Amino acid sequence: ACRDTKKGLALENTGFADRALEYIAKISDGDARVALSTLEASARHFSGKPDISPEDLESAIQRKALKYDKSGEEHFNLISAFHKSLRGSDPDAAVYWLERMLEAGEDPFYIIRRMVRFATEDVGIADPGALTAALNALESFRFLGHPEGDDALLQAAVYLATAPKSNAVYMSGKAAKKAVRESGHLPVPLHIRNAPTGLMREMGYGKGYRYAHDYKGGYAAQEYLPDELAGSRFYLPTDRGYEGTVKKRIERWLEIKRRGKPENGFQ
Repeated sequence: ACRDTKKGLALENTGFADRALEYIAKISDGDARVALSTLEASARHFSGKPDISPEDLESAIQRKALKYDKSGEEHFNLISAFHKSLRGSDPDAAVYWLERMLEAGEDPFYIIRRMVRFATEDVGIADPGALTAALNALESFRFLGHPEGDDALLQAAVYLATAPKSNAVYMSGKAAKKAVRESGHLPVPLHIRNAPTGLMREMGYGKGYRYAHDYKGGYAAQEYLPDELAGSRFYLPTDRGYEGTVKKRIERWLEIKRRGKPENGFQ
């Protein structure tokens, strides 16, 4: 890891004195994961220094951080604190726990994966830009690496913490999954089936289908769910952020469907 000039620490001309490596080996207590995490965290702190010493390690990074185990309880405690800070809309706590994990040598891609998951599960359509922000952090860090790329993670964390929150998309998936498992594989309604052959058209495939673009406002009132589930609602938007706009749009569509007059549409 120290000598590899393509993927290792030698890429940034960072080096360790032999005594420093011996010190890392000693405190890692035979765990290679802890040793590599410590090596990476130390290299981040002393980026570009060719002769990092044991004294440097002791003075710059607390022993508790050096012993951070990515598979142990502290790993899960910190990621839980980070996730809950994002959900609780506290950017200060979010950046604090993020820095705690980075200083301890946590894999930044693991943190980014959790932020991508958070963007869809806890923000959703309330702010569609949240997912973009998390994915941009991934590309930025992949391009820059440590330490410059760390700022991209911080920016994404602040964005997610301050974004309006909604788990409506996440809950819609759970509700739809429940319906699928309880109702089985219901047949696709005839009017929205593909009809590539004459026989299929004779059987009623595609008959009565209303092409949305032919109607005012690009909306035609018709049912897309199987008959047994007609009228079911899985996605229940909140009035937070952009999702509030989506909610109003859906409510107008539902009203048109209730009236049963697709020619009216809306603008």
